[in-house]
Amino acid sequence: MKALILVGGFGTRLRPLTLSTPKPLVDFANKPIILHQVEALKAVGVTEVVLAINYQPEVMLNFLKEFEEKLELKITCSQETEPLGTAGPLALARDKLIDGSGDPFFVLNSDVISEYPLKEMIEFHKGHGGEASIMVTKVDEPSKYGVVVMEEATGKVEKFVEKPQRFVGNKINAGIYLLNPSVIDRIELRPASIEKEVFPKIAAENKLYAMVLPGFWMDIGQPKDYITGLRLYLDSLRRKSSPKLATGSDVIGNVLVDESAVIGDGCLIGPDVAIGPGCTIESGSRLSHCTIMRGVRIKKHACISNSIIGWHSTVGRWARVENMTILGEDVHLVDEVYSNGGIVLPHKEIKINILKPDIFM
Repeated sequence: MKALILVGGFGTRLRPLTLSTPKPLVDFANKPIILHQVEALKAVGVTEVVLAINYQPEVMLNFLKEFEEKLELKITCSQETEPLGTAGPLALARDKLIDGSGDPFFVLNSDVISEYPLKEMIEFHKGHGGEASIMVTKVDEPSKYGVVVMEEATGKVEKFVEKPQRFVGNKINAGIYLLNPSVIDRIELRPASIEKEVFPKIAAENKLYAMVLPGFWMDIGQPKDYITGLRLYLDSLRRKSSPKLATGSDVIGNVLVDESAVIGDGCLIGPDVAIGPGCTIESGSRLSHCTIMRGVRIKKHACISNSIIGWHSTVGRWARVENMTILGEDVHLVDEVYSNGGIVLPHKEIKINILKPDIFM
């Protein structure tokens, strides 16, 4: 089987992290976002993954070479010269995706994190005999999204309703598809939306089916949702009794700590924290609802909550960092500084308090 991951462009919503690395290579729960997807695809027998990309393909491929060998999986790029939306990339990658076997192929949005029930999706697709399967997830406020209206018993999609003003359903497209090769014949090589142009036509022919996603789902393409996604991911590990979760008197709730990280005495870590490789958390620090990326140093008695600390950054003694502060790569907050929602671009030193959300260039 093959798979296409829609990587897309510049990752502006996750800046300043994406100023240092392409968005799919940004760490989530201590490994690149895209690796969560590639490993899930490998587990259900996918042998080749195509990345639909229009930004820094060489950086992506160089990074993934190591995993290509480790996972015994072929990873290639299909490079767009102009943004092609969510449908155009399938037409561009036609020769890579269609091999004459007639097997369906997966399409994933690179921002989506979930438990990836891909094995169940293959069975579902075989069972209904249609042309395309999409994963849907239930949401509390469907009026914010495009809603998928479907038959509950069979999963057959009846129609799509964009941001409905009255209740028509609570299931939205989750950005995970399993498609027969014939779907590519429906797509021209031009910028196009698979959700708005292709799927409604397949649904009109009664050949589109939706499977309700079990477990959690989150589009982590922006910081607030990234932090929420981390909480849901760690909750999922807890339900599976994963040995990856940290334990000890200094841990509250669900916490992920790389084995190479060093944590000092008297710290309180959690809930919902990921601490990456090579990090140093000095004594007396307090961390909650945050991601601490590779090589970060948190000095004594610092307090960090609801924030993302980028690679090789430093947070000074008694500093307080909160309210969706994002430090890019190699940012240094001096001792006793306060950041309330500061967005700090890479390679900066911050010596003043950030009293309200602002961007520091």
